[in-house]
Amino acid sequence: MQGAAEDIDIIIHAAGHAHTATTRTAGIHRKITLEGTRHLLAEAEKHGVQRFIFSSSCSNYGAGGEDMLTEESTFNPVTPYGESKVMVERDVSRMANDRFSPVFLRNATAFGVSRRLRFDLVVNNLVAWAVTTGKVHLKSDGSAWRPLVHIRDISAAFLATLEAPADAVQNKAFNVGVPGENFRIKQVAEMVKETVPGSELRFEQGASADTRNYQVDCSRLPATVPAFKTSWTVKAGIEECYDSFTKSGVTLEEFEGIRYKRIDHVRRLIADGILDDKLRHKAR
Repeated sequence: MQGAAEDIDIIIHAAGHAHTATTRTAGIHRKITLEGTRHLLAEAEKHGVQRFIFSSSCSNYGAGGEDMLTEESTFNPVTPYGESKVMVERDVSRMANDRFSPVFLRNATAFGVSRRLRFDLVVNNLVAWAVTTGKVHLKSDGSAWRPLVHIRDISAAFLATLEAPADAVQNKAFNVGVPGENFRIKQVAEMVKETVPGSELRFEQGASADTRNYQVDCSRLPATVPAFKTSWTVKAGIEECYDSFTKSGVTLEEFEGIRYKRIDHVRRLIADGILDDKLRHKAR
């Protein structure tokens, strides 16, 4: 970390502890995400970094209920992941001044095909289940609301914010998503069913409501930074996933295995003695 910000004008901070790999590691969200960011901020201040774009999350809203939430709405995170994002936003915001311009991009739930594909995201996961088994497999009752956004539109948000005038984005938070693209999970499942021929809905035994339930207003970013334009809808993303997964011949064993799921991959590294409980590589 020493000297990490030397000769750098802008930092896009996308690093952090995304999820809890085991119950034993829940406490390290603060260590990795919060304390790690504090070290980076100290370096940024020392070397005169002018803009700090933080990859935050709509998970900050957590149990948001049925109301449409804006960037000014109350936080109600229900996971260590969401809590850590809230704490980082608080710490970074306090450092804002006429020389240091922080920006907070609260990303909606991502989906879409990419080179670092993830199957532990709801759209990608439901399409993969449908393609490999013929079942659109829901692990909850599907009643929860979720804002959804393609990974390429998330990338576009970072690029647009990177180039925006400082006074337009100074110490501001932006929900990153597509206006109107809030769906209940069961609505997404229905769209997958309509896209994947012959598929049908299936609920996991004992499926219950997800405590993460929120819908957000994503109009502020395009209104503030006109260069930011979205290109994808959930429907188009489902079709993209269907086409990609079909052509690549993905199997149930592959997408339910550890290769494309970060939590399971980390669990394996811990079980194999490669990582310790603090997610550090063990000395060999």
